[in-house]
Amino acid sequence: MINKLPEDEDFSQFIANIKKSTSIDLSQYKENQMRRRLTTLRLKHGFSTFDQYYSALLSDSRLKNEFLDRMTINVSEFWRNSNRWTMLVDKFLPQMIKTNSRLNIWSAACSTGEEPYTIGMILDTLGVLERSSLLATDLDEGVIAKAKEGSYLERSLREVPPDYKNKYFKAVDGAFQVDDRLKRAVKYQKHNLLLDSFGTQYDLIVCRNVMIYFTEDAKAILYTKFAKALKPGGLLFVGSTEQIFSPAQYGLETAETFFYRKMI
Repeated sequence: MINKLPEDEDFSQFIANIKKSTSIDLSQYKENQMRRRLTTLRLKHGFSTFDQYYSALLSDSRLKNEFLDRMTINVSEFWRNSNRWTMLVDKFLPQMIKTNSRLNIWSAACSTGEEPYTIGMILDTLGVLERSSLLATDLDEGVIAKAKEGSYLERSLREVPPDYKNKYFKAVDGAFQVDDRLKRAVKYQKHNLLLDSFGTQYDLIVCRNVMIYFTEDAKAILYTKFAKALKPGGLLFVGSTEQIFSPAQYGLETAETFFYRKMI
């Protein structure tokens, strides 16, 4: 008879094993949400313990990819919360263009590419795509591969303004292919927000609908790192449920709802 670990110990050991083998620190995520998500995934495949599930992840790449996809919260669409993007188009990017010969932009936790391609469309419309550097990063190599393909189902384009949709997408075999110029403009790279170092001198960092999954301690670390990565006066653009309270503790100030400027 195999002795099973107590439930909490079984889960804790799984978290430790995942960190050791993938460098993903699940202890920095909100435990209740993460545990529910992982338990659902484990039971779906018929594993009675996390120890059994971990052993299977090591030997089955399909299971491991599914795990990574679930853990990195890959939910995205073009122009998500379109009124926020309008603020970027009408106010903040024109201000940046006036004072910078070149824009340095980072789409952090970019998922399957909808966000960086949205930024690319905006930059092109404003006439500065060719003099902008646009980095897009994610923890999950699988979603980065999908982003590079640039093929999307129509439901992902629901919020795209008609003129943008006509200009930057082409219908191909039941899907929509993003314009090659935008694909060439975005540099994709694997990056672990909780582990890897950040670049510097960004005019704009977009990290939306990701921070809500992290613990308060992890958020504080990340907001500090984002602030250090910005130029003085640079902007951090966060998701519609991720308002930063007391941004000054990170060297930021509120520029507009969900936009935070690095203090000069």
